[in-house]
Amino acid sequence: MAKDGTNRGGRRVRAGDKPQALNDKITKGKAAKVLEVPDLHPESILEVEDLDGAADLFGEDMPSPSDYLSSRQKDGKPLGADQLFIETWRWLKDRGCEKFVNPRLIEAYAQAFTRYIQCEEAISLYGLLGKHPTTGGAITSPFVQMSQSFQKQANLLWYEIFDIVKQNCTTSFVSNPQEDIMEALLSKRKGR
Repeated sequence: MAKDGTNRGGRRVRAGDKPQALNDKITKGKAAKVLEVPDLHPESILEVEDLDGAADLFGEDMPSPSDYLSSRQKDGKPLGADQLFIETWRWLKDRGCEKFVNPRLIEAYAQAFTRYIQCEEAISLYGLLGKHPTTGGAITSPFVQMSQSFQKQANLLWYEIFDIVKQNCTTSFVSNPQEDIMEALLSKRKGR
C-alpha cells in the first residue's frame, strides 16, 4: 500500500490464461463445474396429498418482451425488436442457457441490432452523402456514423450473451442467430 492509501502493484486486470469453455473442458476430461439454478427451498418436499385444492398454475416459457421493443416508429412501422428478442430467446432455450442470461441484456441487444438495421435502411434510401446545413457542400450521411455506433453496441452485447452460452453450454452448437438475421435481411432486399 502506498503512503496515500491506495493499493498499487499486484496482478494486472485480465492478465493470465483466459477461461476455457465448458464444452472444451468436458471434451479434454478436465474438471468442470456446471452452473445450476439453486434450489430455493431444499427442505420443503411436496407430496401429492398436499396439492388438494391447489390452483392450476402455468409456467411461463419465455418472458414477454417489453412494449418499447415493438413501439411504433415515426414512419408508422413497428420497431420489430420484439421479434429479434423472441428469436434470440428461443436460440438460448435450445441450448439450455436462457436461465443464465438476463432478459434485459437480450432486450438491449435486440434494440441495438434493430436500430442498426434501421440506419442501414436509411442509408439505402438516402445514400451515403448528405448536404451540409450551412455550406451546402457534400458531407457523410449521419446515418453512417449512427449505423456504426449501433452495430458496435449490438456486437458488444452479443459477445456478452454468446460468452455466457459458450461458458455454460454442454452441447455442441454451430448455428448463430446473427447469421439467420442477416440472411433474412438479404433475402428481404432481394424480394423488393
